[in-house]
Amino acid sequence: MEKINHKWMVLMGVIFVSFSSILIRMSEAPSLVIAGYRLGFTVLMLLPFVFRNKKEELKSIDRKSLITCLVSGVFLALHFATWITSIKYTSIASSTVLVNTHTVFIIAGTWFILKEKVSDKVFLSMGITLAGSIIISLGDHSMGSNVLYGDMLAILGAFFVAGYMMIGRIVRQRLSVTTYTFLVYSSCTLTLLLLAMVTGTSLYPYPMQEWLIFMALAIFCTILGHSIFNWALEYINPTFLSTAILGEPVFATLWALILFHEVPALWQIGGSLLIIFGIYLYVQMNDEKNVVIQDEK
Repeated sequence: MEKINHKWMVLMGVIFVSFSSILIRMSEAPSLVIAGYRLGFTVLMLLPFVFRNKKEELKSIDRKSLITCLVSGVFLALHFATWITSIKYTSIASSTVLVNTHTVFIIAGTWFILKEKVSDKVFLSMGITLAGSIIISLGDHSMGSNVLYGDMLAILGAFFVAGYMMIGRIVRQRLSVTTYTFLVYSSCTLTLLLLAMVTGTSLYPYPMQEWLIFMALAIFCTILGHSIFNWALEYINPTFLSTAILGEPVFATLWALILFHEVPALWQIGGSLLIIFGIYLYVQMNDEKNVVIQDEK
C-alpha cells in the first residue's frame, strides 16, 4: 500500500510539472525573467530548510564539489533560457516533447565523454527518438521559420539539461539531494539574473498577474513537481519514475488543447509518439543503471 501511495505522489508531481509550459505561455514577461524569478522564489523557499538541516554539509563541502554544482547551475540556467523562449515560438506539444530528447545527448555524452559502453539497442532507441524529432521539425517548418526556430530552441534546451544531468551524476555521489539542489538552483538563479542584466532585460516592474505566475511556477512546478521526484527516488524504482515523467508532455498537450485550443497536427502526434517510444525503450533497457529522465521544466 505504501508503494502505491508513492507512485500516486509521482503521478501528482508529473501533473504539476506539466503545467510549466501552460503558465509560461500565459506570462508576457521575458523568458529570462520568468526563469529567474521561478528559480529565485524556489531558492528562498528552500533556504530555511537547508540552513536548519544541511548547514554542516554546506560548511564541509569541498571546492571541487562546489565548483561542479555552480557549473551544473549554469547548464540548468541555459536550459531554462532556451526552453522557455521556445514556448513563445512553437506549440506546447512540440516544445515539451522535443525538450525530452535530452536522452539522445545523454547517450552521446556517455559514449564520447564518459567512454562508457553503449549497446546497439540503446543506439536503436536513440535513432527512434531522432526520427521523431525530425518528423516534428520538418512538419513545423511548413508553418514558418519562427516555429522551426522554437523547435530548435527546445532541442537546444534538451542539450543543456543533458549537461546538467550528466554533471549531477558525478557530484550527487558526494552530496545529499537537498544540498545539491539548493546549490544548483542558487547558481542557476544568479546566472539567469546576470544574463538578464547583460542583455538589458528589465527585472521589474511587472503586474501582479506575472508575480502570481512566477510564484505558481516555483511552488507547484518546482517544489511540488521536481522535489517530489527527488523525494520519490528513495522509495521507488528509478525506472518507474523515468517512465512516469514521459507523461509530462502528454498532460501538457492536453492542457494546451483545453486552455489554448492548440490541436496537435498529425506530424506532431506521430513524431511525439516516436520520441516517447524511443525514450521509453532507453529507460527500460537501462533499468536501474539508467540516469533518471528528470528534466527541469
